[in-house]
Amino acid sequence: MRVLIAEAEHARYAALLHELAPELEVYGSAQPLELAHHAASCPLWLGQPDLLAPLLREGRPPQWLQSTWAGITPLLANDLPTDYVLTRAVGIFGQVMAEYVLGHLLAHERQLSTHLHAQHEQRWERRAPQSLAGRTLLIVGTGDIGLSVAQFLAPFGIRLLGIATQSRRLSPFAQVSGLAALPALASEADYLINLLPDTPATRDIYDAALFAACKPNAVFINAGRGVAVVDEALVSALQQGQLAGAVIDVCREEPLPAGHPFWTAPRLLLTGHTAAPTDPRLLVQVFVHNLARWKAAEPLRGQVDFQRGY
Repeated sequence: MRVLIAEAEHARYAALLHELAPELEVYGSAQPLELAHHAASCPLWLGQPDLLAPLLREGRPPQWLQSTWAGITPLLANDLPTDYVLTRAVGIFGQVMAEYVLGHLLAHERQLSTHLHAQHEQRWERRAPQSLAGRTLLIVGTGDIGLSVAQFLAPFGIRLLGIATQSRRLSPFAQVSGLAALPALASEADYLINLLPDTPATRDIYDAALFAACKPNAVFINAGRGVAVVDEALVSALQQGQLAGAVIDVCREEPLPAGHPFWTAPRLLLTGHTAAPTDPRLLVQVFVHNLARWKAAEPLRGQVDFQRGY
C-alpha cells in the first residue's frame, strides 16, 4: 500500500513508519512538483494541510488523508473536494498545550517579567508573588486538547470553567456552557484561554464587547486560532487597561508582518505558533492505529465532519 508523506520532516516520518509498518510503500517530499508526481498513485496521504491542499485542488483526492496538524483549515476551502476521509491529529497535543498554558500562568503569578526588568535595572525586587490556588480559569474549547489542559491544571486548585458547542457536565470543569455564555463566564475569569478551532461560528468572537466584559486583572491566552480575535479590539483593551496581559501564539497572518500593532502592544507576548508542535513519533503512532481501523472499515479517530469543519 502506498503512502504519500507531505512534510518538511518527511524523512523522519518515513523512518518512523518503516519501523511500525514496514509493509507500506512510502513516498515523501516537501516539494510541490515531487508531491504532485506521486499523489495519484498513493491512496493514503499523510502530512501538512498547507502542502496537501494544492494536491487536492489539482487532482483526485486520496481515499484517506491524515493531517499532521490539529487544525485543518487549508483543507476546508470551498473549492476543494470532500469525497474522501479526512482525519485531524488528535490525542497528541494535550500535554504540550497544558505545559504551554501552565508555563504562562505560573510566569504571571510569579511575576517573572517584573523580576527580569528589575534585574536589568539592578534593582532588588521584593514584590510578593501570588498562587494559582483559587484562581478562575475559563477554557474556551473543551474538546480533546481543552479537556487535557483542564486535567493537568486541576491539581493546582484552580476553578475551571469551560465553553463548548453546548452545555454539559464534564469533569474536572465546575461548569461547561454553550458559546452564548462566553461573555458572562469571561467576566468571572482570571485567565481566559482560547483553544477553539477555526469555524464560521468562532471567528471574531473576541471583540471589543467581550474584552470589555473581562476583569481588568484578567490575562488572555490565544493558542487556538488567530481569526477568533479582533486584533484592534485586543490592542485597545490592553492600552485601556481592560486586561492585565495577553499571550498570543496564533495570528490572522503568519508570520506576523512588520508594523502589526501586536509587536508593540503593552503587556502582550508573542510566541510564534509554538504552543503545541507536532511530535512525529506520536503522530505516526496515531496514523498506524488509524490505519488498522481503516483496513477494518471502522470509524477513524479524529475523523472530520466537513459540514461542521472539524
